[in-house]
Amino acid sequence: MTDDPQPLEAARSLGLRAASNARDLGGYRTTDGRTVRSGSALRSDALSRLKDADLDVLSGLGVRTVIDLRGLNEVAQNGADRLPESVPDGGPVRLVALPVYSPEHDIYLSLREVLAGQDAVAQQALLGGGGAERIMEEMYRWFVTDPAIRGLFAEAVRLLADPGAMPLLFHCTAGKDRTGWTAAVVLTALGVDRATVYADYLLTNDRSAALMERIMEVFRTGAVMEDPALMMPVIRAEAAYLDAAFAAVAEGWPSFDAFLADGLGLDPATLDALRKNLLTD
Repeated sequence: MTDDPQPLEAARSLGLRAASNARDLGGYRTTDGRTVRSGSALRSDALSRLKDADLDVLSGLGVRTVIDLRGLNEVAQNGADRLPESVPDGGPVRLVALPVYSPEHDIYLSLREVLAGQDAVAQQALLGGGGAERIMEEMYRWFVTDPAIRGLFAEAVRLLADPGAMPLLFHCTAGKDRTGWTAAVVLTALGVDRATVYADYLLTNDRSAALMERIMEVFRTGAVMEDPALMMPVIRAEAAYLDAAFAAVAEGWPSFDAFLADGLGLDPATLDALRKNLLTD
């Protein structure tokens, strides 16, 4: 990893009022001197609360494909994506559901139960003493170690390699974990340096700061938690979580290229297409 990340001005906001973490992966430089193409690969938090003005923004960006990485339970609880009615040249926006979900890693269910109970002892037992951090790190390792889940991330990469799918936006609920790992895989595959990959991941904390503060205020004023600070490791992006995913890659494969090929099953033609699709000289 290089010591200094690239300037984060490259990660320009999409300006969605109801999805503050929506941004463009374009503008980052690769180690061989190329640049990630702007307006092609977009990352975001959930689109279920978009306003009409936000839909106009997505229409203006020409978004053709949206990948929803949320579990079906999250979609049922929080709402389906709101999308523009059509792409600029006609036809509907394509919505692809790739639910990165398992009952064993349903942190949302665990949190709902422990928060709904308003039991300070249970909350401390689950989240205190490094428990929240362990939950998050285990989830990031699961992104890498579970073959079925790897397959979902691989399919997201394949879609990003398809010129007909561009521009493409991928998202989960907060645009932090599943979206963050997808972005990390794609940027690494494109040749962006590791420090910049981490900086892009951690940018969520800046873009979602106001939302995180509102969440914490609900916990403070609603008597949901005796110690709301227990939730901070869950709602923030932390470098240690991305460390856990990259460590799982290093434990299972001799290189990241080997992980792309053998772990994700991405053949050279797909990776070449990804780079052709998303890089510019």
